Amino acid sequence: MSSSPTLASRLKGRAELGVALLLGAAGALVIWDAARISTPYSQSDPVGPKTLPFIVGAMLLVCAVLLAVNVLRGGQGEAEGGEDVDLTHPADWKTVLPLAGAFILNILLIDWAGWVISGTVLFWGSVLALGSRHYIRDGIISLALALLTFYGFYLGLGIALPAGLLEGIL
Repeated sequence: MSSSPTLASRLKGRAELGVALLLGAAGALVIWDAARISTPYSQSDPVGPKTLPFIVGAMLLVCAVLLAVNVLRGGQGEAEGGEDVDLTHPADWKTVLPLAGAFILNILLIDWAGWVISGTVLFWGSVLALGSRHYIRDGIISLALALLTFYGFYLGLGIALPAGLLEGIL
């Protein structure tokens, strides 16, 4: 009497299915969000703003399905083989956590403090987390990058990033 393998044993070693699931969820979210866009029909623009998000969402779903089929047929991602990567070495949490903290702080500050302040914190926190110890120079460069991106988005793309506390000054 032979027993059939359990679902858990068949999926063991197939972590790529998690990536397929993530791609599928992202595709479904993009399509759901695109379906909620409400714009009146225009003769001058019959395609409308929904088209590109639907295409991107559909492509994400197709990639998710193709990846899942490949993995279930035995396909597997190739392990990193870079010469400067030691796969036996654990993650450097002393770098990862402060870097994640800089990103989280940026998310929390951007609406209230504005992009220039939160972007400066993001850039400065990132270089500090990655090991730089030139505090003044890095702060000045971070502020310059935040200002350049603020005005680059506004003047170059016509997108107004939040000014926050600096409303009326920028």
